[in-house]
Amino acid sequence: MQKNPIDLGLTALDELFMDDRSRLESQLPRIYEIPLSEIDEFPDHPFHVRLDEDMDQLVESIKTRGIITPVTLRQKEDGRYEIVSGHRRTKACELAGLTTVKAEIKELTRDEAVILMVESNLQRTTILPSEKAFSYKMRLDAMNRQGIRTDLTSDPVGPKSQKRRSNEELAEQSSDSSTQIKRYIRLTHLVPQLLDMVDAGRIAFRPAVELSYLSESEQNSLLETISYEDATPSLAQAVKMKNFSQAGKLNADVILSILCEQKPNQREKISFQSERLKPYLPKNITAKQTEDYVIKALEYYHKYQLRQKERDR
Repeated sequence: MQKNPIDLGLTALDELFMDDRSRLESQLPRIYEIPLSEIDEFPDHPFHVRLDEDMDQLVESIKTRGIITPVTLRQKEDGRYEIVSGHRRTKACELAGLTTVKAEIKELTRDEAVILMVESNLQRTTILPSEKAFSYKMRLDAMNRQGIRTDLTSDPVGPKSQKRRSNEELAEQSSDSSTQIKRYIRLTHLVPQLLDMVDAGRIAFRPAVELSYLSESEQNSLLETISYEDATPSLAQAVKMKNFSQAGKLNADVILSILCEQKPNQREKISFQSERLKPYLPKNITAKQTEDYVIKALEYYHKYQLRQKERDR
C-alpha cells in the first residue's frame, strides 16, 4: 500500500531549477480555448446582453485583435461549461464568427459562482435598476445560503464573516448602502411591465419601491390606469397607494382617484421680473409686501371690471 508523501515544506525539484520568469509564469492562470457549443449561459443571469453600438464595436475589435480578456467559466457536473464572467465577450465572439473563446476555468460551487458573477457584472458602466435588483437578490441569497463559513478564504469570493450580517457585508462591497440594497431588492416584487417602466425611466426609483408593496392584482390595476391616463405616480401618490393597500382599501377607483390628483410639480407657477413691476410699486417695498400689493391690486382691478360690466348692461 502506497503512503501519501509527507510534505516537509521543501521546494520541488522542477521548481528548484526554474528561473524567476518561469516561476512567475507558472503562477498565472491557465487559459483554454473552449468551443462555444459547449458553453451555457448562467442560469437566471440578471444582466442583459444588449446588441447595441458598444456590442458592434466589441465584435469589430475581436475580429481585428481577438479577445483580449479571457472569460471566466465554471465546469458543470455534466461536463459542459457555464459563463460566470464574460457574457458580452462570449456573445461578441459568436457574432464575430468564432467557434471558440479563450477562457479561464474556475472550480466554484453554485453560490461562489453567483457571488463572482454579480461582483464582476456590477463593474459595468451602465446598469439598469432591474439588473441591480435581481443581482443583489441573487448574491444576498447565495451569501445567506453559505451561512457562517470560514473556508471561503481564497479568490474570487473572499472570506465569509462569522458575525456580520450578509446585507451589511454586501453593502461594504458595493457602492450602495444596506438600506439602498434593500430598496433595490424590493423592485423584484414588481410585475414585469412596471419594472420595465422603471428601467425606461417612466417611473422613478423611490415611487417604484413603494409600489412594490402592492399585490399583483393591484399592480395590474395600476398598469391599466397608467395606460388610460398616460400618467405615472409620484412618490407621495405611491405612498398613498401603499397605505390604502395595507389597509385593504385599494381598488381600481381609488387608484384612479389618486393618480388623477394634481402633483405639486404640475401646478403652473407664475413669476414676474422685478424690473417690470418696479415702476408700479412703492419704493423700499419688501418681497413679501410686493406679493400682497400685487394681490390687492388685482382684487381692485377685478372689482373695477365687474362694475364696468354692470354699467354696460
